[in-house]
Amino acid sequence: NNKSAARARKCSSLKGFYSFLHKKKHLISVDPVSELEIPKKKKALPKYLSLEQSIELLNAVEGEHKERDYAILTLFLNCGLRVSEMAGLNYTDIRTDNTMRVLGKGNKERVVYLNSACINAIKDYMKVRPVDGVKDKTALFISRNNNRMSVKTIQAMVYKYLEKIGLSAQGYSCHKLRHTAATLMYQHGGVDVRVLKEVLGHENLATTEIY
Repeated sequence: NNKSAARARKCSSLKGFYSFLHKKKHLISVDPVSELEIPKKKKALPKYLSLEQSIELLNAVEGEHKERDYAILTLFLNCGLRVSEMAGLNYTDIRTDNTMRVLGKGNKERVVYLNSACINAIKDYMKVRPVDGVKDKTALFISRNNNRMSVKTIQAMVYKYLEKIGLSAQGYSCHKLRHTAATLMYQHGGVDVRVLKEVLGHENLATTEIY
């Protein structure tokens, strides 16, 4: 906040001033603030949808590809996938033990547990998932051209529904849905931050602790 930033600036100015007197001008024998710690600026919380907005987004799904779009949004909001991970999903990644294999950054594989909302959404989609003429036979999510859905295609679909509920102009995106999943898991689901780190595929706990 503004007060923290002001304190940090004051501390930094004091340290610079006394360091100048001590090291450059030799006007004082001891630097009285050499051990003074500058307050760290708090990182802003990631932007995310509220629980009500998340429900509104899912309720906005309609059209020819409604089962597919609903499944993608459900996975974003419940599993916290990156958009590249969503595009890379194969139908064989959905396992019979209600888990999903996800290939993350640096080809690191992780297993994500699927709740009933995800399982039901995927089942509904698989009933209508195109089979004939599909170019990438293993791809989970298929575009209208019978290709694997690309990152850009998924992003465009997400923006369409965000716009429909009036959020597109407020800086929301696929990545904000990842933030939403993390925040809802932590704040409403009681998921431990270390478990959340594994779910999201973060390298460092510090990245997860922002939630």
